[in-house]
Amino acid sequence: MLPTTRSRVPMHTSKADNAAIDRRLSESLAHYRQNPSQIDARLRELDREWDIERAIELNASTLAFAGIAAGIFHNRRWLVLPAAVAAFLFQHAVQGWCPPVPVLRKMGFRTVFEIEKERRGLKALRGDFGRSRGGRRRRPRRAVRTTKRRAA
Repeated sequence: MLPTTRSRVPMHTSKADNAAIDRRLSESLAHYRQNPSQIDARLRELDREWDIERAIELNASTLAFAGIAAGIFHNRRWLVLPAAVAAFLFQHAVQGWCPPVPVLRKMGFRTVFEIEKERRGLKALRGDFGRSRGGRRRRPRRAVRTTKRRAA
């Protein structure tokens, strides 16, 4: 059975790297809980953050273009590089693993879901989810705990 889109990259990441990413999330939320005036700036940073899929796409397309150019201008054997890149992209799409994944995760690249988890936590701290369906005001801290619990 194929892993879900949400779990396929973390599933192929070391426990230590996943724990480091989770720890940075917790530290970020703790920091912004103490410094709520900085939340808007952090949300703008998250809008610009590259997720691991985008980094892999850039890596793969760069290697493919380089292999094609080297194959055309130097030696046809270089054409094996774009073929290998395509095979690894296929493997990543199906399984969530390809050679750059461990390196990129160590560098701190996160999945879209991990970035959104931080975004939801920050918005909860800011009070964006302050009203329930019944119109009663919810406490922002409770919303953060709920977000963290659902993410786990």
